[in-house]
Amino acid sequence: MNIGDLPISRQKVLLGAGLGLVTAVAAACSTYGKKPEAAGESSATTAAPSASGGPAPAAKVIAKTADVPVGSGVIVDKVVVTQPTAGVFKGFSSTCTHKGCTVDKIADGTIDCPCHGSKFNLDGSVAHGPADKPLATENVSVQGDSIVLG
Repeated sequence: MNIGDLPISRQKVLLGAGLGLVTAVAAACSTYGKKPEAAGESSATTAAPSASGGPAPAAKVIAKTADVPVGSGVIVDKVVVTQPTAGVFKGFSSTCTHKGCTVDKIADGTIDCPCHGSKFNLDGSVAHGPADKPLATENVSVQGDSIVLG
């Protein structure tokens, strides 16, 4: 059998070459910026494996429990941390669900958005529109006297 006798069209060859190129680019991008570790060494920021088998992201301390008043909260970077009742801490995105503005204060028991007047309860639910969806939750937990994200 001769290579010229194979029933493969030029279109299929070009398609296969294109897919190979896309695969190579995707593989290169997935490792961009990662530092290789020497064999046997472990990174100080690597966490225990997650349920999926890969490393779990490291938890980040975002506030101290003493900094979050009961019946109120604080805004730290892009996270709202509230303490609706003593010892109960909740985390939410600081992005308003109405038009994507950033909430800017917590006052009188609500999380307030300056753009269109939306207000959210300390549990993230809508207290006053125009927003009609609750704030997105963020995974926060208490470790000692720290509130950690992740």
